[in-house]
Amino acid sequence: MLLLLQYTLIFASVLMLVALGGCFSEHSGVINIGLEGIMVIGALGGALMMRYLPAGTSAFMMIVLVILAAVVAGTIYSLLLAVAAVTFNADQTIVGTAMNMLGTAFATVLVKALNTAADPNNVSATIQYFDQKKAFYVNIGSFEFSWFMLIALIVLIVSHIVLYRTRFGLRLMACGEHPQAADSVGINVYKMRYAGVLISGILGGLGGIVYITSGVSEWKFENGVAGFGFLALAVMIFGQWKPMHIALAALLFGLMRALSNVYVAFDFLAALNIPGFVYNMLPYIISLVVLIFTSKKSRAPKAEGIPYDKGSR
Repeated sequence: MLLLLQYTLIFASVLMLVALGGCFSEHSGVINIGLEGIMVIGALGGALMMRYLPAGTSAFMMIVLVILAAVVAGTIYSLLLAVAAVTFNADQTIVGTAMNMLGTAFATVLVKALNTAADPNNVSATIQYFDQKKAFYVNIGSFEFSWFMLIALIVLIVSHIVLYRTRFGLRLMACGEHPQAADSVGINVYKMRYAGVLISGILGGLGGIVYITSGVSEWKFENGVAGFGFLALAVMIFGQWKPMHIALAALLFGLMRALSNVYVAFDFLAALNIPGFVYNMLPYIISLVVLIFTSKKSRAPKAEGIPYDKGSR
């Protein structure tokens, strides 16, 4: 049972971080379909930092530097969406889709090149980080606590306060609801939309490194992040673009994902003789069912996905 709780919390942390990133972007008026690609690039930045940090680096410095690398990588990559969608009014869905494909391809090629340079016989797209990964976890009895769980909780609280209790958050949401009205009172819609997308890059990159350290000692970048970016979008929609609701949705989806890791430990589940791949499909099946029944009642920001034209009214 503790193992189920452990996996539920870590997967929920991933989904919550990435969904909150999408929430900031969409509240500014920009749909970020590219969260999957941002997660991959963030994971790449963090994994490379773990790989090349000198031996003997303290656990604290390891955590700080890896998080910083993931955040910087995710933020830089999200600039592609910001420039294309905000500055050049490109179709946000197409740009996001392209970012997803480019992110996995770029990470795979880069890691293969680095592995080949270090060992000509090694052409894999895998980065190993077993020893470094230990810095992110603390054993409390039989429960393995991840510092990322605490970080996700802090991000949740800060996100709620920023969106609903600060001038920045209220202005950001105004740009996603009625940008022309926001502009008329002196709010720079372009800057706010850039800010929303960059915040999604920060949180998406962080979610990426949390994902690849959530139960494995190495990661093959050809696998991407197994659709977690799209699951995070489902969590965001189910949570109605509200941080606290997103947290509850992330726990539900995290539980479904955790079952695929630990179902063999439960006799009543093992007795059902359900193939393991069915449990792996559960989060995606649940996301489809949830969206079918909740999409009609969704209250998305009114101006999301609509390029801002300063001259229109």
